[in-house]
Amino acid sequence: MKKFINRPEDVVQEMLQGLMVLHPGSAALLGHKVLVRANKGQAADRQVSVISGGGSGHEPAHAGYIGEGMLSAAVVGEVFTSPSADSVFAAIKAVATKSGVLLVVKNYTGDRLNFGLAAEMARSEGISVDMVIVDDDVALKGIEQATGARGLAGTIFIHKLMGAAADEGKSLTELARVGREAVGSLATMGVSFSAGTSPTVGKPSFQLGEREMELGLGIHGEPGATRTELQPADKLTETLLTTILKHGKFGDEKRVAVMLNNLGAVTEMELAIVARHALPFLEDKGFTVERIYAGTFLSSLDMAGISISVLGVNDERQRWLDAATSAPAWPNALRQRPGNPESRIATLVDAKVNSPTGIGAQSENGRKTERAIDAACQALIAAKVELTEMDRVTGDGDLGISMERAARAVQNTVGSYPLDEAPATLKALGHTLQRELGGSSGPLYGVFFLRCGSVLESAGATGLANWADSLDQGCRAISELGGAKSGDRSMLDALDPLVKALKESVNGDNFGKTIMNAVEAAERGAEATATMKPRVGRSSYLGDRVLGHPDPGAKAVAIWLRAACEILVE
Repeated sequence: MKKFINRPEDVVQEMLQGLMVLHPGSAALLGHKVLVRANKGQAADRQVSVISGGGSGHEPAHAGYIGEGMLSAAVVGEVFTSPSADSVFAAIKAVATKSGVLLVVKNYTGDRLNFGLAAEMARSEGISVDMVIVDDDVALKGIEQATGARGLAGTIFIHKLMGAAADEGKSLTELARVGREAVGSLATMGVSFSAGTSPTVGKPSFQLGEREMELGLGIHGEPGATRTELQPADKLTETLLTTILKHGKFGDEKRVAVMLNNLGAVTEMELAIVARHALPFLEDKGFTVERIYAGTFLSSLDMAGISISVLGVNDERQRWLDAATSAPAWPNALRQRPGNPESRIATLVDAKVNSPTGIGAQSENGRKTERAIDAACQALIAAKVELTEMDRVTGDGDLGISMERAARAVQNTVGSYPLDEAPATLKALGHTLQRELGGSSGPLYGVFFLRCGSVLESAGATGLANWADSLDQGCRAISELGGAKSGDRSMLDALDPLVKALKESVNGDNFGKTIMNAVEAAERGAEATATMKPRVGRSSYLGDRVLGHPDPGAKAVAIWLRAACEILVE
């Protein structure tokens, strides 16, 4: 792998520093991967603030769209990983006005979970927040999916419309309404000749033959809906637009704006060739193309691919598309001089969720708990390569890296946990994981351990029956937040068998045997996911292509469970 980077683990932070050099209109929030308008205080309370974000690797999205007339803030995650709810919450508090905050969120599980949780946190503090979910992908239309269509490059159209409408003084309710209506008139389809290579993984997320292309793919390195033979540019343009016109709804007037988006490694020459055929093709179908844009709007690292987005427009939407903006990545944006990022670091007070802390282990039980947690962390760190490879086949390839990152964070903080108190320790673990793990796993692990700790605390006892009940309630919390259930090919397919085995043997005489039998049940559950059709998460977009491969999330659960429980039964 050849990249213009220093260390893979530093790419996101160093990128943010560089973006502040290149974009003098943005400033960072201390302690978070969040960029906001440097003049955020000048907006006062007269207009709604607009926030978006997502994983890194999609540049210029989303930080490139910060500016007057577009975004008030962008929240950045690790590569292809949703930002944490903490960071989204920090961004909301940093730019919130009396008029409220609108979140523009791509329809991916991790983004929906983390932005949704942050919105709820903000509402609990009296901040008005609404959310527009962008699901413009038409590649999988007609295929039954619990997760729905993905959010793709058409999201940038929504950024522009919402930012301009907010500048005109639209209320939060009005803004959310026109945003959802615009999403309903938006359709995107993508194609690629090669996968992107993440700096943190070091190899492409999938492989294609010399004469193959992936049609209808997402933006996180997951393969497409169909793998097919290469087509010449004109035929491929027609293939994409035909699918878009089949499923999109663009209004009776058939007035549209078109975005030709480079997914990372496509030249302007190629985009121009596509543009030259897209325009007459649409006109032949009776459409009036009011605006056409070509460039890199939302990439997927260095993927050699394009996407085409078509938006139905009227006079109002066209006015918003044409409205002035200082966002540097929007075409014809104002140019500004480089600036010094250190002079624009913003601080934010009380934006973090407080994590319970203690004084470490003072008892033998506390010391055993610490050893068990450390063993679980070591097991996940050792399994990094295995989990990464499993997730590369069935998802986006980042699970092993994410679990290692979270495990090291837990190792660094476990000494401050109230280890003599099991419920408080579980809650502390939940706070660390939701903050450090990120993606869709972060909030799911967070809610699991938080619910377990609360149930155990309410019970006032830590017998095996109480533990079984708390774990059961933790599984319910995962299901409530993420929508998964047993059999959907998720982490629950390892946790549910564990709980069932514990409940069946809760009155047994041999504590150690009961625990390890339950661990074995979890391991069998994880292996059984190889035969399950995915219904939630990114694997759901691949359908039968993941059969024969166990779910990496369930496998990770089995790994840390065994390591921790082997210590607990000593």
